[in-house]
Amino acid sequence: MTAAGFRARLPDLALWAVACIWGGTFLVTRIALAAGCGPYFFVGLRFGAATVATMLLLRGRLRGATRQDWIAAVAIGVPMAAGYLLQTGGLQSVSSSMSAFLTALYVPLVPLIQWAALKRAPAPLSWIGIALAFAGLVVIAHPWDASFGFGAGEWMTLASAVAFSGEIILIGRFATRIDAGRVAAIDLAIVSAAGFAAMPFAGEQLPPVSPTLLVCGLGLGVASAFIQLAMNWAQRTVSPTRATLIYASEPVFAGALGRIAGERLGASGWLGAALILGGVIVSELRPRRWQASPEAAGGTSLP
Repeated sequence: MTAAGFRARLPDLALWAVACIWGGTFLVTRIALAAGCGPYFFVGLRFGAATVATMLLLRGRLRGATRQDWIAAVAIGVPMAAGYLLQTGGLQSVSSSMSAFLTALYVPLVPLIQWAALKRAPAPLSWIGIALAFAGLVVIAHPWDASFGFGAGEWMTLASAVAFSGEIILIGRFATRIDAGRVAAIDLAIVSAAGFAAMPFAGEQLPPVSPTLLVCGLGLGVASAFIQLAMNWAQRTVSPTRATLIYASEPVFAGALGRIAGERLGASGWLGAALILGGVIVSELRPRRWQASPEAAGGTSLP
């Protein structure tokens, strides 16, 4: 590949790196929780580190936040905080691989929520994606069995997917009216504050400081700052649909890393995960003849 060709591929490569890092965050969070850290303290630590890293990287841009920036940040930050609190709480009893696949349900969920809230009917392929994702959930839960496959952790993770769907829809509504860097920094701070605030309600105590906790929390914080900046840079030239299809590889990376770490989903778990991933990908496909019609787009892309 020539130097010019490599530079042209850099945005795609950056998004692949984002998807890979995202996939690893599930396993790293599980490691921190297994080391004795409570889920909500870890959310506070991780996103506190991300806030500091983002503020250092953006510096002067954070001054002069407008009233619209603050309104958008709060509107987006509340479901974002709910999503991470629920997802991290669920990881106490759900494998990192399963958590990643269940969280990915936000992609087919977004057009359903848009339909209910904004009266925008999903595109035909979105319906197929929704059906595949629902079939995957059924296979994972195997409700025909006496031992129903969904416990509290799975339900919390599903609820986090709904919260992330709301976050994505709100980002789409505010995106053209805000400074993305300022709002991202405020949102990270909101999630961090929510994590620390949730601790007393959950009866969580401050965990003992350990190298594992610091590496996991601070490392994920820096990674979160990189992810946000990489997405903002790469998506200036990568189409939303292409970007979302790359992001859909996140649970694949999470599943591969989880398997290396010794996690086992079982045959029904992998089949259900494959159906969910298929639903995610199909939901974001846009045949050329539909792309000119805004009504047909139905879905949305990641921020």
